[in-house]
Amino acid sequence: MRKTVRIIGAGLAGSEAAWQCARRSIAVELFEMRPARSTPAHQTANCAELVCSNSLKSDTENTAPWLLKEEMRRAGSLLIQIARETSVPAGHALAVDREKFSEAVTAAIEGEPLIRIVREEVTAIDDNNAITIIASGPLTSDALSREIQRLSGSQQLYFYDSISPIVEADSIDMSRVYMAARYDKGTADYINCPMTKEEYDRFLNALLEAQSADAKDWENLNYFESCLPIEEIARRGRDTLRFGPMKPVGLRDPHTGRIPYAVVQLRQENLRADSYNVVGFQNHLKFGEQARILRLIPGLENGKFLRYGQIHRNTYINGPTLLSETLQMKQHPNVLFAGQISGVEGYVESIATGLLAGMQAAALALNAEPVPPPRATAFGALVNYICHAEAKNFQPANITFDLLQPLDEGTRRRIRDKKQRHALVCQRALAEVQGWLEAHRASLHPAHLPA
Repeated sequence: MRKTVRIIGAGLAGSEAAWQCARRSIAVELFEMRPARSTPAHQTANCAELVCSNSLKSDTENTAPWLLKEEMRRAGSLLIQIARETSVPAGHALAVDREKFSEAVTAAIEGEPLIRIVREEVTAIDDNNAITIIASGPLTSDALSREIQRLSGSQQLYFYDSISPIVEADSIDMSRVYMAARYDKGTADYINCPMTKEEYDRFLNALLEAQSADAKDWENLNYFESCLPIEEIARRGRDTLRFGPMKPVGLRDPHTGRIPYAVVQLRQENLRADSYNVVGFQNHLKFGEQARILRLIPGLENGKFLRYGQIHRNTYINGPTLLSETLQMKQHPNVLFAGQISGVEGYVESIATGLLAGMQAAALALNAEPVPPPRATAFGALVNYICHAEAKNFQPANITFDLLQPLDEGTRRRIRDKKQRHALVCQRALAEVQGWLEAHRASLHPAHLPA
């Protein structure tokens, strides 16, 4: 008898997991507490709402983010398909119109007969009988966090993540800026706001003197290192921003023919192109301070900001101590984790773990044996990190070539070119993921296979 799978959270991971179960003829109860109870970051009740940026990272062939997306495409990912259908210009990256993306995912999930959306908060988990995927995300409610602590027998880990400001397109002074992509890769889809040394120094001084938002419960902030607020970066030295989010390298100004001292990049937010994200400018400053400081950026002197930078707590479990390579809890194999709460960072990585958890939960529901993805694949690299990283200092990770299984020593000695090596790693991964997907399909009863 097939069991119904319970999924907690209709974000990126939960929505993808539900779709993967349904396409294997498994009924799903998808629990989402919004709109009855919202979070500090969400603005709608839609499935798969993007709350930070609108970028799903590089789409350049033979990069690690491209490989992960390509593996998901071959595995039948709903969200990657919709991301391409709702994409906006972003150079060599895949970025989406947030509203159209979440609306399309919501329509697909609501239109699937095997998926029933339950709009209520989950505070208890049946760890004995029900097959449950916990994909509640980085903003998991306090009640559910306590229940996860009960199951795990350990304290939750946490870090603080940030959201970048969004500016109205019509308020940008286009005479002060220029369109370009770094090193002319892809199309010139980014608005670049160039700064002289004097302009940079004035901006930096104002930023360092700015007043942070009220501390409240933020006394022991533990920021995620790859998503630091700009004021935190600035405190590390006067040039850190110029070598970070304001890096001018590869962005020659056509007005002067020179590389600027610093550059602020703006990325298109939606298909209407009526708003732009200030790339890498997440912060924890008071809104009034943000308005004053952001208007020191050339081209944004009269900027109208549709959203200011914010900061929120991201919650995640200690994957190496709790999870197996099928994303099942070691002590409670009917409970799986997916998304950022499992120990990955990023939209694409969250979707990927949702896809994997959905496949594994479907196998459990059909009394088949869950099989982890091969280590040499991007899927396998993520799972390997979640389950085998050092538990003592565990932090969420993005997909990178550092996580992927390296080529053998002989091949590395023979091929010195990094791009050629990366291409070989990707070729190997795609061959292995194809074999794994075919084996997964064969392990399920033919009647339940997707068409």
